[in-house]
Formats: sequence, C-alpha cells, structure tokens
Amino acid sequence: MIDIIEELCQKIENTILGDKETLEKFRHDFIGKKGFIPTLFESFKALPVSEKKIIGPALQSLKNEAEAKIKNATKLIETYVASSTTHKEDTTLPSFGPEVGSLHPLRIIQNKVISIFERIGFNLVDGPEIVGDWHNFGALNFAENHPAREMQDTFFIQRNPDKLLRTHTTSVQISTCESQVPPVRAISMGRVFRNEAISARSHCFFHQIDGMYIHTHVTFNDLKETIYYFIYEMFGKETKVRFRASYFPFTEPSAEVDISCKLCAGIGCTVCKHSGWVEILGAGMIDPNVLMNCKIDIDKYNGFAFGMGIERIAMLCYRIDDLRLFSENHIAFLRQFTACL
Repeated sequence: MIDIIEELCQKIENTILGDKETLEKFRHDFIGKKGFIPTLFESFKALPVSEKKIIGPALQSLKNEAEAKIKNATKLIETYVASSTTHKEDTTLPSFGPEVGSLHPLRIIQNKVISIFERIGFNLVDGPEIVGDWHNFGALNFAENHPAREMQDTFFIQRNPDKLLRTHTTSVQISTCESQVPPVRAISMGRVFRNEAISARSHCFFHQIDGMYIHTHVTFNDLKETIYYFIYEMFGKETKVRFRASYFPFTEPSAEVDISCKLCAGIGCTVCKHSGWVEILGAGMIDPNVLMNCKIDIDKYNGFAFGMGIERIAMLCYRIDDLRLFSENHIAFLRQFTACL
C-alpha cells in the first residue's frame, strides 16, 4: 500500500488545477465517496496493527496533501474569476501569436503501436471502411445466424445485406491473405463501426488494430511472446499480464488478454470495474477454415491473429476515464497533448 500512496502523492504533485472542471474531477477522483483515498482508508481498516502504525501516518499525510491542494486551487480560481469580471479587455494590446498545434491522442497512440510492431517485422496494410459480408463475416467463419450480423450490431448500407460499415479491421486480414502469399506478417489499423449506445465505455465508432502472422510451424507460444513484447513496450515491464480462455469465430484456441489497470494502480475504478484488471485485446490461433477461405494450404501453413481497440490503449496510457472525450473535440482536452508531438 505504501507504493500506491507514493504513486498517488506524485500524481497529486504533478496535477495542475487550472479550472473548475479539472478541480472538480480531482476532488471526485481523490476524496470523493469512491475516490482513491477513501478506498485506501477502507483497505487500511483490515490491516494488522503493526502495519497500521507504518501506513497510517503516510495515508493521513496523503489525505492532507490532497485537501490542501484543493483548498489552494479553489482560492486561486475564485480570485481569477473575480478579477476577470472587474477588468475590461484592453483592445490596444497586441494579438497573441499562432498557437502550436498537436496530434490527436489517438494518432499519437497509433503511431507508437505501429512503431512497436514494425520493430519485430510487421508491415502496415490498409483496407476500405465499406466492405462486403464475405470479408467482414463469411470468410472469418461467422455462422449465418451469428448475432453480429443483425441490425442492432452492424450498420448496413441502404438495407443491402452485402454492403456494410466494417465492424472490425480483421476484414483487412482477409483481403491481405487473398493478395499475398505466406509468409505474411501484417497489422491493419483504422476506424470501425458498431450500432451501440454511446457512453463512457462504448461508442458507435472507434479505432482498432489487428495483426496476424502466417508461416510454417507457428505456435501459441509465438503469439504469447509477441503479445508480451507489445505490452511491455507500450506499458512498461512492471505491467502484470494474464491470458483467459475465450471464443472468437475466426481463432481456435482463443484468448483474451488482461493487464493490471493503469488508472487506479490495481485499487479498483470504474474503468476496470473495480477488479484491478483491464482487457486490452483478443487473440488466438487462426482457425483453419479462415485459411482455407483465403486459399491458403493448411497442411503447410498456420498462424495467429490478435486485435485491440486503440481508444482502450489511449485511456490506459493517458489515464482517461471517458471514451467520448476522443471524439468531442474539446479544446481544453486536446491542448493537453501539445507536448506529445
């Protein structure tokens, strides 16, 4: 718990509270009813007396530091608001120069992901956002009555069941396999669309990256080592990783990969559903039916595939807890990434 307290102290020190919105979010995250500090105090109650003597002063100091920062920031903001209402703008002053722009946070993460996979031999491929049923479902081993084909999940073009907005960038893998002869080591990245309710955790469009490796004698261990390499390069070698058995129509066996939550340091938050773990990608060995659909000899070749959401990666890297911020173009939000060019 001492490590968590030290990490939160550092975060408090580095946080800049320049407006009411940022101040209120800081108050909610740290001293709100379900904030970091109240959660730590709940865990503190269950500690042995010997540990309480050590952790107690540090925990109380953390609380005092957070409350003092909130108090000071409140005074500064109130003073600024009062002064801005009493002083009129001087129109004789020279205008401000052009502001330095920045890349969108999703573009920053996309570039980093591409760089990581390119270092181990993956090539970037691209494909259209409007695809046919074959590339999006049929070739990927989706059954005819699979729920993903229904209108509540997929945007079809003018009620045409054979034209739709792609629901995953895995569709690019099919066109890549149809046009290239193995060995193939490729990643595809882009926007995908699903008919879902918009909330802090989901949107009707988002961005994905899919990867695949097809060669002779490919094993599940090759897949795991690739995933481990990516996670350690993206989040750091201290990140905890776990694989859970899962199901996808186009891979067998399949797995979902979780990492320790970076937003709450494993304490528990709304993003990780208070579990301390966040799912970041799905993966598995490519189903032989998919390879046969792409006219690839399954007696000679096999491979693995993986896919992940760029927004989920960005949320963890930048400690963002609302998916909608990436598409609402709030200037105050985007200005935070000026130094990330």
